[in-house]
Amino acid sequence: MGYFVTVEPGVKVFIEDINPKGNKTILFIHGWPLNHNQFEYQFNFLPNLGYRCIGMDWRGYGNSDKPFDGYGFDRLADDLRMVIEALQLKNITLAGHSTGGAISIRYMARYKGFGVSKLVLIDAASPSSVPKEFTNKIIEETNNDRPKMLQNQTGIFFFQYISEPKSEWFFLMGLQAANWSTSAIMVTLRDENVYNDLGQIDVPTLIIHGIHDKVVPFTQAQETNKLIKNSRLVPFQYSGHCPFLEERDRFNQLLSSFA
Repeated sequence: MGYFVTVEPGVKVFIEDINPKGNKTILFIHGWPLNHNQFEYQFNFLPNLGYRCIGMDWRGYGNSDKPFDGYGFDRLADDLRMVIEALQLKNITLAGHSTGGAISIRYMARYKGFGVSKLVLIDAASPSSVPKEFTNKIIEETNNDRPKMLQNQTGIFFFQYISEPKSEWFFLMGLQAANWSTSAIMVTLRDENVYNDLGQIDVPTLIIHGIHDKVVPFTQAQETNKLIKNSRLVPFQYSGHCPFLEERDRFNQLLSSFA
């Protein structure tokens, strides 16, 4: 079931709500430059176990409105708060991938974990900023040939072989975002970080990270693990940046046993 939530005047974000009558709720926050559809293989599995799965497209991405501004971590965390309030969510598991992990971390610190009882960080962009050499290159490529940039990123995201059709599916998700929001997130990743937020998280936290991740190196997951009390790091031996796809069955089992 899809619908929209207004997060500020004139800006609505898209929500995919699967199995609304489920016993437990997991709210999924996608990564850059994707949208909620990246969790397709969780949405077709977890509801069978009784979970309510909610996918939210950030502003600027997927089916959400695409304003020209509002892409800092604070504003994106505020959008998340508006969704949690609007849906009256309580005792949920918040699961964020990549930049979505950083947004989730900022939310936990900024709103003292309102409505969230467990946190899952999937190859999260934490704890430090992304190097300027990488972000500035992506911004330049986005502004000049965004489709080519997206195709290049698809190859970097995966450790295992993925089929041409799956690669195209991934690429098309990135194309759904606006050009300006695609580059604006790179500015945020370059100029902001969530280092000081990590010590404020006090809910059980599961950190899932591919050891072959070329986007967010595994060493950063180890550092995040040290900075979040009551956190557990689980390495995924055969994954790059997308363990929810590359080791789908193991990922789904681990998530369902934790949430």
